[in-house]
Amino acid sequence: MMTYITLLLLASITFTTRYLFLEGKLPIRLGPNIRCLLSFSGPAVLTAIFIPILFIHQQQLDISMSNAYLWGGLAASIAAYKTSSVYWTIALGTGLFLLTGMFF
Repeated sequence: MMTYITLLLLASITFTTRYLFLEGKLPIRLGPNIRCLLSFSGPAVLTAIFIPILFIHQQQLDISMSNAYLWGGLAASIAAYKTSSVYWTIALGTGLFLLTGMFF
């Protein structure tokens, strides 16, 4: 029962904090400095998620040539920079990941 109460409480807190910024009729406005600061939160969170996936395998740092995750991530990064296309980024990153996984 305590788990359900905790989940409902956390869900309501999450909803409330997001609703305050998404509802246009509320008189809450963020200043330009806060908006600029918040623009870095997305890349920071994504970096914190994918860096351990790319570089750590079996609790050890893996920067070897046989690391398929590293090659796929490198291809995806280059594709994202060069093409700015989500489709090309996914296709090239996944393709090189699969090819590297087959050969190493």
